[in-house]
Amino acid sequence: MTETPAAPFWRLKSLGELNDAEWESLCDGCGRCCLVKLEDADDGRILPTNVACRLFDGDRCTCRDYPNRTARVPDCLQLTPELVASLRWLPPSCAYRLVHQGEDLPEWHHLKTGSRDSVHEAGASVRGRISAWEDEVAEIDWPEHIVRWPLQWPRQRRVKKQA
Repeated sequence: MTETPAAPFWRLKSLGELNDAEWESLCDGCGRCCLVKLEDADDGRILPTNVACRLFDGDRCTCRDYPNRTARVPDCLQLTPELVASLRWLPPSCAYRLVHQGEDLPEWHHLKTGSRDSVHEAGASVRGRISAWEDEVAEIDWPEHIVRWPLQWPRQRRVKKQA
């Protein structure tokens, strides 16, 4: 008799049921949430830019001071299940958003491939797409950096699954 493998934790649990390690492992490291976002004053639309948070490491696609990020960057948000449900600017490929919606993770997600580089290999991260960091561009000039791609589903390249 062959045992059926158990479903992965992200298919079995809601965001609120995840332990800390599971929660942190969901982040694919795309960096899209670390880009400056503007809100249109007239209609409330979220307008992403290709300007990154000053703490963002564009090569590694990680925060340079993750434990202290919310103290050092006042508008940085610590995601919670409640915030995930309400934030309109999370990318459509965001694992937190997908799990909240009851969907599976993308094929390039590191929890499926076994490699943290698969998000970059798939072209789903911000690596190579940042024009500047927020402390390098005057806030008045941020609208010149508005782009659409952070709120769109990434165009996928093929990713090798780990054997």
